[in-house]
Amino acid sequence: MASTSSLQSEGSHSVRSPTGTDSPSVAGSSPDGSVTSVKSPTSPKPLNGAAVPDAPSKQPPAKRSEAPKRRGKVPDLPVFERRNWLIHMHYVRKEFDKCKVLIKEQLFETQYMCEYALYAQALILRQEGKIQESLDLFQQTVKINPFNADNLKQVARSLFLLARHKAALEVYNEAAKLSSKDWEIYHNQGVCYLYLKDFEKAKDCLKHAIQYHRHDASFLQLGKIYLMEGDIESAIDTYKKAIEFSPENPDLMTTLGLLYLQIGMTQRAFEYLGNAMTYDPSHVKAILGAGSMIQTHGDFDVALTKYRIAASKIPESPHMWNNIGMCFFGKKKYVAAISCLKRAAYMAPFEWIIIYNLGLIHLTMQQYASAFHFLSAAITLKPKHGQLFQLLAIALTHLDDHDNAKQAYEQAIMLDIDDPAISLNYAIFLYNMEDRKQASRHFAAYEKKMEVFRKTKGGDIEREILETGNRLGPALQVGEKLVWDAEAKTTRIPSSKAQNDKNNSSPATSASSSAATLPEDGSFV
Repeated sequence: MASTSSLQSEGSHSVRSPTGTDSPSVAGSSPDGSVTSVKSPTSPKPLNGAAVPDAPSKQPPAKRSEAPKRRGKVPDLPVFERRNWLIHMHYVRKEFDKCKVLIKEQLFETQYMCEYALYAQALILRQEGKIQESLDLFQQTVKINPFNADNLKQVARSLFLLARHKAALEVYNEAAKLSSKDWEIYHNQGVCYLYLKDFEKAKDCLKHAIQYHRHDASFLQLGKIYLMEGDIESAIDTYKKAIEFSPENPDLMTTLGLLYLQIGMTQRAFEYLGNAMTYDPSHVKAILGAGSMIQTHGDFDVALTKYRIAASKIPESPHMWNNIGMCFFGKKKYVAAISCLKRAAYMAPFEWIIIYNLGLIHLTMQQYASAFHFLSAAITLKPKHGQLFQLLAIALTHLDDHDNAKQAYEQAIMLDIDDPAISLNYAIFLYNMEDRKQASRHFAAYEKKMEVFRKTKGGDIEREILETGNRLGPALQVGEKLVWDAEAKTTRIPSSKAQNDKNNSSPATSASSSAATLPEDGSFV
């Protein structure tokens, strides 16, 4: 209400109602009998200090506003679901201790009949590594709500983590009946079939998953199956399709680049590896792959720069230290190379390529006993590798164990029938043993293999092999004493320094990075 004014009208009389009471417009009277009126909110304000008399009000008096009706009490949630929102909030924040307290209270109140509380507790137990306990809780959620596909998927996931793939597959089949278009169910079915070695069904399930949702994980698993089957072209096509739908995924680009590197398409490989490092400059696999290619071309300083970036991310990677060691070997820093390779061997004692490189470096440093030790260990891990037996034969030759050296050469030729360097080294060994008939026979085999090698590899033949062969041929025909007998004992293909190809059928193919190749199980190192 507007404030009242104390304007008094001289000679005014009080207004009475017919009943003898004051009218509603009178608020009260002063002691001298004058009347004090209530100022209307719409009365004009005085101008220049002049008093303006109140105008009679023509509007009816305003009605008193009624107080708003009080709303009813918020209905209580059912006791089973009362704390679900709070449990979920603490769980997504990873505040597991508070979450456990709430879950315990909720389960106590509901007598273990709260589905979500059991579900959240099972997830927490799984993250803590208590998979069997989480499986028991997930099975309780299935009993409470057997028509929830998420509960069945979690039961199957726990069974999968327990390596019970057949049981997990059966549960996934039940979940598929409740949710027929869930890509995750088909994806996990494909992974289960993959571990059960049923590749055809695995591919069918993964293709169904891709139809419902094009997820990178499904493409990666499908490509992995093709690699395990030896179908590299199909794997490349699969990863290309994946990149079309996810063009900024560095993992897919790196995988595709390493596949191109494996089949010898270095330009395409470097392109994809470069794109992967563009989106993620610290992507470790891309750095190792690119460093391997640079190292293969002899630019060891640039390769070491790449490996320095990777070392800050994965300081415990044996493959990285193997490649660093071979960079130092290429720079003829043998002590540093041995130090890096021994560190790699400490991290991965059963990685045959690291032991192989250690034997090669000791052989180069003329430490033949140490070379024999490492090469024998590598043969134990990789018994069907011809290059290993060739280097072992060279070490035995310098240790004056000619009988075992001859057997090692025979084994190397039997395991690697396409390598001309093995036949050449064996011919030199037999020539020095004065067995010229057998030396001539193996030299003829060397020439045949070299012709085939020229047609398939072109100009990739190393000069050292050609020079040694050109000197051995006339010596075998004329019978002159060779002045290069001592150095010929160690003649071998320099590209075998870091040979890491799975088949090792090409002596001039260098793959110095163990991260750029695929092991026999088809997965990337």
